[in-house]
Formats: sequence, C-alpha cells, structure tokens
Amino acid sequence: MMVSKGIENTDFVMPKDAYDIGKDMPTFNAYLTIIVRDSEGKIVKVHRQRSHSPTFNFISLFLPLQYFINCNCGVSVENTGGSTNGFIPCASSGCGNISYPNTATNAPTYLVMIQVGSGSQSNPYSAYKLASPIANGSGSGQLVYGTPSVSPSIYVSGNSAYFTISQTFNNSSGGTVTITEVGIITQVQITYSNSTNTVNFGQLLVWYDVLSSSISVPNGGSVTIYYTFTVNP
Repeated sequence: MMVSKGIENTDFVMPKDAYDIGKDMPTFNAYLTIIVRDSEGKIVKVHRQRSHSPTFNFISLFLPLQYFINCNCGVSVENTGGSTNGFIPCASSGCGNISYPNTATNAPTYLVMIQVGSGSQSNPYSAYKLASPIANGSGSGQLVYGTPSVSPSIYVSGNSAYFTISQTFNNSSGGTVTITEVGIITQVQITYSNSTNTVNFGQLLVWYDVLSSSISVPNGGSVTIYYTFTVNP
C-alpha cells in the first residue's frame, strides 16, 4: 500500500466535487496582529501570527450544558491569583450560571484586558496566568495599559465573519520594554437562579500566546495588539 512516497507522481484527475464550492463546514481561526510605533507615532514594526491557544479555563467555561448533565460532574477553573472555583451549570432551579455584564452588580462578567508579559510557557493550555506579567505603570520595565476595545459588532464579508479585541500600551519607562507573551483576561461572575447569591471567580486567563518573535517597544513609543477571531477566514 502506498502511503506517501510517489504520491506526487500519481496520474489521476481530481473529481469536481472535491473542490471547494463554498458549501463546506465553517472553520474558525484566531490571529494576532501587533503594531509598534516610535515616539513620533511612526510604525516601526508589524508582527502577525496565528493564535491557537485557548486555555483550560476557556474550554471549561464553554462546555455545553449537556456535557455536565451526561457526566454528572463539574469543572474547576483557576484565576490569575491561583484561587480555584467549581463550576457546575444545570437547567434546574438553584443552578449557578455565568451572568452577562450588568452594571447593577458589583462584579459583572466583562473583558478585563489584554495582558502582556516578558516570559513564556511551554503548555499554554494549562496556563492560568502569564509567566512574567508586565506591570501597568511608568516605572522601569512597565507599560501604561490603555482601555481594551471590542468591535461594536461582528463584521461580515462574503462567507467570512469576524470580530476584534484590541488594546494599546504606551512606554513611559525610560527604556525599551520587550514583550514575549500575550493573553486575554476576563472576569467571570456566577449567579444562582433561586437567590441573589453571586460568586466572583476573579480574573481568568482564557487565551494565551507565546510570540513567535519578541516585540521591543521603544521608550516614548507604543504598541497596539489586535486579537481577531474569524469564521471562514
């Protein structure tokens, strides 16, 4: 049986129904785009790479309800401070479920930030925090974190649909700051349907990437990081 050797020399005609005719199953991809500017606002570097690292926290929180019903089990998520919380959603009264942003509560579910760091981790799936987070500030080795932004809607172009999370960081540290890791952090709150009780899980790392090449942000300069999530790219 021929497995690989000589396949390129096989004389055959590709059947027409094997070609992409726009009716295939949707595909999902995530991308990182990083733009560095100098102290005068000029672009000095553009970095692009595929992002492929949802964490255990992300996967656990997005498991369908039927999973928990079938296994009669729960999951445990770990926040950036190292504290763990159990999550057992269900359909009956009294279940704890993730609440959506609500300004009337003290700890709504919301996007906290894109966080940057100067370390790396070999297993992004198990990461619950960055290896070496870069602090928010103007001291040595720090960056001033801007406000994260999310696309106001999902953009559609032909068969593709996408949205973007972005954030700008300014360097007022007095020296060059190097970024080697990036992650998305959210804050999750659980609300129980039969009471007013809520549980704040704290800040959770839900997406994590080690950069394929380090990013140097010059003093007085800035860096903007874009996470783009797209279907049918």
